[in-house]
Amino acid sequence: MTDFRYVWESRTIKSSHVLPPDTNCHGTLYGGRLMAHIDDVAALSAMKHSQCRVVTASTDSIDFLSPVKLDQEVCLEAFVTGTNKTSMEVFVKVMAEDLLTAERKICATSFLTFVAIDNEGRPTNVPKITPETPEEMLLHKESIVRAGNRNLRRIDSKKLAETLQVKYSWQNNREVVMTN
Repeated sequence: MTDFRYVWESRTIKSSHVLPPDTNCHGTLYGGRLMAHIDDVAALSAMKHSQCRVVTASTDSIDFLSPVKLDQEVCLEAFVTGTNKTSMEVFVKVMAEDLLTAERKICATSFLTFVAIDNEGRPTNVPKITPETPEEMLLHKESIVRAGNRNLRRIDSKKLAETLQVKYSWQNNREVVMTN
């Protein structure tokens, strides 16, 4: 494995026709279905970069900007924007295209983090990235700030999980704390 890889080497594109089973009562793509597409294309991108199996460590954000409608094409583009020792930040841009007019619109953006794992399931090192385009350089530069925010949020999440670890039980339709 080389010490670095270019961003374009991780670029992954996935598209799908939005059909009736994919839509809610508003005639738009289910948010959960789009989230699954995002996780899938981001994982493929992380695997291309690391040339390893990966696991999702975090979904930092999914910003739904406009709906994807029935009979449109949803096209997702993902690429690695930042790396640490064993983890990779992946950016996903989601486009909706009206197949009859060719009008395209960014309908969502997302940042996810993946950890590369070896054959025994342990985290393994990943190559650094080399951004080349202005878009890649901007996202790479900002990835450092997002990584810091992600680490702070993870600390808060661990504290919350410890707090919520208290054993509860239901008595007379009320939740009560169990004592030892």
